[in-house]
Amino acid sequence: MDDCIFCKIIKGEIPSYTIYEDDIVKVFLDINPNTNGHMLIIPKKHFLDINDIDEETRMHIFKIQKQMYKLVEEKLDAIGCTFAQNNGIAQDVKHYHMHLMPRYQNDGWKNVYDKSHIKNVEEIYEKLK
Repeated sequence: MDDCIFCKIIKGEIPSYTIYEDDIVKVFLDINPNTNGHMLIIPKKHFLDINDIDEETRMHIFKIQKQMYKLVEEKLDAIGCTFAQNNGIAQDVKHYHMHLMPRYQNDGWKNVYDKSHIKNVEEIYEKLK
């Protein structure tokens, strides 16, 4: 998809704070995070949504999301995690992706619009790489 921002990130046309990458997925920090360490897990192949993605790719994403959760527990001292995967009108980017949002005691995240507690993305990236 030539106009898909995530496809452009996968191709390297748009830079990202990449945390993990393999042949199937790319994991990078969200540039508009809800919590410190908020990352996206995206398949390298373009799938529109949950109805479009194949089972093998989806299962691989679940495997990687568990590894990334362990990473934020170890490196960022997260004590919980929220996962979200939106479809249809709820999708800002029409490319299947999984949000991984680490949670912290008193993290101040009351809703997706409250971002006052977010640290600099570069600082978080340095801790995770």
